[in-house]
Amino acid sequence: MQTISVEALKEKIDSGEKINLVDVREPHEHADFNIGGILLPLGQVQTLNIDAIEDLKNEEVYIYCRSGNRSGQACMMLETAGFSKLINVSGGMLAWQNRIAK
Repeated sequence: MQTISVEALKEKIDSGEKINLVDVREPHEHADFNIGGILLPLGQVQTLNIDAIEDLKNEEVYIYCRSGNRSGQACMMLETAGFSKLINVSGGMLAWQNRIAK
């Protein structure tokens, strides 16, 4: 699993690069603040209920959560499910809000 800082991810988004974002937080967290990712709560990842992203197995997928912990867990689980290019967003949405969305 690779990692990326929120600043580097923001640069990719701003450059118009096609990015696959997956948010593994809970629906209420996603509703409060998100950066456009597909909502796939960690509980669904744990039970491998991952049909929403199945077609991304061979593409780069940026996984984020609140702080980077749940997304790290999700990356490990998705790797065992055959995903090969997972990137954990270090610091998650807390870092994004503190450094980017000021």
